[in-house]
Amino acid sequence: MEKIIIYQVFTRLFGNAKIPAAQNGTIQENGCGKMADFTVKALNEITKLGATHIWYTGIIAHATQTNYSRFNIRPDHPAIVKGKAGSPYAIKDYYDVDPDLASSVPDRMKEFSNLVKRTHKAGLKMIIDFVPNHVARQYHSTAKPESVSDLGENDNTEVAFSPMNNFYYIPQTKLEGAFDLQQGADEPYIEYPAKATGNNRFDQWPNICDWYETIKLNYGVDYRNGGSCHFSPIPDTWNKMKDILLFWAGKGIDGFRCDMAEMVPVEFWEWVIPQIKAQFPGIIFIAEIYNPNEYYNYLNKGQFDYLYDKVGLYDTLRAITCNNASASAITSCWQRLNGIQHRMLNFMENHDEQRIASDFFAGNGIKGIPAMIVSACINTNPVMVYFGQELGERGMDCEGFSGRDGRTTIFDYWSVDTVRRWRNGGSFDGQLLNDNEIKLQQFYMRLLHICREEKAIAEGEFFDLMYVNRGSWSFNEHKQYAFLRKYEDEIIMVVVNFDEVPVRAGINIPQHAFDYLKLPIGQEYEATDLLTGVKEKLSLSASRAANIEVGAMNGKILKMKKN
Repeated sequence: MEKIIIYQVFTRLFGNAKIPAAQNGTIQENGCGKMADFTVKALNEITKLGATHIWYTGIIAHATQTNYSRFNIRPDHPAIVKGKAGSPYAIKDYYDVDPDLASSVPDRMKEFSNLVKRTHKAGLKMIIDFVPNHVARQYHSTAKPESVSDLGENDNTEVAFSPMNNFYYIPQTKLEGAFDLQQGADEPYIEYPAKATGNNRFDQWPNICDWYETIKLNYGVDYRNGGSCHFSPIPDTWNKMKDILLFWAGKGIDGFRCDMAEMVPVEFWEWVIPQIKAQFPGIIFIAEIYNPNEYYNYLNKGQFDYLYDKVGLYDTLRAITCNNASASAITSCWQRLNGIQHRMLNFMENHDEQRIASDFFAGNGIKGIPAMIVSACINTNPVMVYFGQELGERGMDCEGFSGRDGRTTIFDYWSVDTVRRWRNGGSFDGQLLNDNEIKLQQFYMRLLHICREEKAIAEGEFFDLMYVNRGSWSFNEHKQYAFLRKYEDEIIMVVVNFDEVPVRAGINIPQHAFDYLKLPIGQEYEATDLLTGVKEKLSLSASRAANIEVGAMNGKILKMKKN
């Protein structure tokens, strides 16, 4: 069984080699990456890093301030577009590829098909976003099949709610958003009747803090009347979304990352995912979910393959890295999951989160090494890396709509400094990277290949060593974390040090670990740190601690071989 390793890339930014000319610049000023930038060489480099899957973020056509009307694409009013490039989560046409990504706009779907082929040729599986909860305020599909009616086309706009409507309405009411409805355009944006906003705002007054650029899709839940559900007969939106999923699955992709899946009723997922998998058995569904109380519901009833582990492991590892929590808190993360750890997606960065190296997080990508080792090695579940993370990208630009917030923009035309230098015009020769960036990239490459190649990590048993080391004079439970992984006769001990000074940790191993993992007691081992190749002698015993030296903000993955 292969451990899934996802390389998330923001498609528009990856290949943009143009150094940005202007804050809030246009596509002409700042440039834009294309699908064609994912050359065979580029994809092979991502495979070489250790990825098994690539998540192309921002593929489906979304609202933008760039005018493509000459290609029969309806322009979007600037008042309801975030940034010059627009948010990839404000979908304007579910059946189209974003024109920004095409070298030749009329051939954009053909270019997408070629991207699928190149991705698979490089040995990678391909994931794209499915955005089911909301669409752009001016949603209009020009690329849909003729047999398909557009979202909202047959809605009864005189009623606030009907299970056969695709949108929610505020009847006989004009949108009066608490934001600039003109935004420099000749005429203000007019919406009548007003529609509910994507973040479940059911009035005509969305403000700048709301998802004001989107409108909420109606899956048959009457939110303003106690959340009553109307799922029989099947709501119209359900069938439209099923058709969209089948459309993209039919393009040869391998998975969907489903945006804000918990804002869509679990009954829809229970109904639709089996139907998609019946036609495309190998396809995977990953849900962005932040409510742990819904985890079992969306996995078991909703049929998702994997869920985000954001509010558990990510938040905990971030807090430990920033000296705001004890390393002992990691134990409660996996315990709370109560058997579903293998179905959680671990990560330390994605497009929503601040960069590890940003001033808002650790300030240096090297300081994220202990957390990344834990995230990648603690279980058999998938792990994800966000492009540039492996280079220590800081995300400290002030790009435009996205201010200097420690995140890489998803709203603006820009290029990512470390990624641009890594690509170096498509040569990927490392000539423009500094020593620290190369060192960090090599760490990620070694770590991800360990996850793929070592069965004890990819498939093996897990045993947390923290409970027997709490209060130990030779082990700082607040700064170090240790666990065992085992597959058949292969044993790996993982030890990380979140402290900014090196440590010599004495790690106790309880009798229960020997019994549970069927380990020989008192066995002498030659242990190889898989991250460095350095060997050391270790004796595993229930009666005395194993002494291991670990560098500052670092870790070891020690594979045991009997002497």
